[in-house]
Amino acid sequence: MDKPKALKEWASAVKALEDGTQIFIMRKGGIVEETRDFQVVSNDFFLYPTYEHQRKELLKENFREVMDETLAGWSAQDEHVKISSYARMVEDIEISDGELLNKLYPFHIWTENFTEERLKWKRKNPLHLMLLRVYKLAEPLHIPIEKAYIGCKSWIELGAETPHESALIPVMSDEEFAAQIAEIKHALSQ
Repeated sequence: MDKPKALKEWASAVKALEDGTQIFIMRKGGIVEETRDFQVVSNDFFLYPTYEHQRKELLKENFREVMDETLAGWSAQDEHVKISSYARMVEDIEISDGELLNKLYPFHIWTENFTEERLKWKRKNPLHLMLLRVYKLAEPLHIPIEKAYIGCKSWIELGAETPHESALIPVMSDEEFAAQIAEIKHALSQ
């Protein structure tokens, strides 16, 4: 049986997902992706918070304090990582157009500069907008940081068990989630 997957993402973005501030992430892949391009390798995965490459100036001003919150108590010498959420991808929307990307501005924590940088990097490849149903874990995992987890890659295999449904607490109600999806889809269709 395959080991559960985890998607590495800025700790500040993971917090925004856990708080219900946003319901998607945007990916083009890490610098050392095995496939060179981003691919969705699992529809269900843990959210693995990363700290090293976060840049406060790439967050909208009213979300910059979130980065400080995520960095409180963190050290590059940490030997364990706390994983407190799990996600199910409900849709992967590919975006290649800056105008379409700008329509998403009200729905995330990042600056226009950040989203434009993401879109322009590896220009021939689309940006993956991953709409996620996010769950808090009833009991957060504290797992040892393995060498395989380090580096600029999107996906890692965790030495943990896939959580049971009873251990997953939705960060928003089904109705709230459906309303968010509808708003995003409406914005993209304009």
